[in-house]
Amino acid sequence: MTREDYLALLADEADRDIPYDPEPIGRFNVAPGTKVLLLSERDEQLHLDPVIWGYAPGWWDKPPLINARSETAAASRMFKQLWQHGRAICFADGWFEWKKEGDKKQPYFIHRADGQAIFMAAIGSTPFERGDEAEGFLIVTAAADKGLVDIHDRRPLVLSPEAAREWMRQDTGGKDAAEIAVDGSVSADKFIWHAVTRAVGNVKNHWSN
Repeated sequence: MTREDYLALLADEADRDIPYDPEPIGRFNVAPGTKVLLLSERDEQLHLDPVIWGYAPGWWDKPPLINARSETAAASRMFKQLWQHGRAICFADGWFEWKKEGDKKQPYFIHRADGQAIFMAAIGSTPFERGDEAEGFLIVTAAADKGLVDIHDRRPLVLSPEAAREWMRQDTGGKDAAEIAVDGSVSADKFIWHAVTRAVGNVKNHWSN
């Protein structure tokens, strides 16, 4: 998919301050600790900024966190401010999970059965546009259910396009965001998965879809 394919599902061109780019997205193996294009709202328009995937505030003396649980993030000391003021969307066509099979781990690629775009809820430290190596962002996760639980017990919180747009609005409060996280979530039965090569474990490897 192209960047435009994702953006067109969220807002008209007048509602986004993002250069038009008709080229297919060429990065398909994204790892924590790298910069990811993150979509958020500023001044009632959508913006796209490269932001580090991983969150480690100055007082945190452990490796950066990469996920935040949707069930607890809104009230947590660590994430409350991010939930209130740093909501964003990470778009993709799917994600990888690893499952232990015997004495090895097998990666699976998970995506929507209908081939539609995936909008993952994210929270992070604003302003996203600063572009430095400071505090970054986390993917919001939900409990896996139905067949997905066979692959992993957690999954990204994937929102419908309508819910994703509401999630990013600056005038959406934390309580409303919590409701969006529940009501706007794409259900597990919309996803399918298949085994892929273990070469995805090396971020230097990239594929087109």
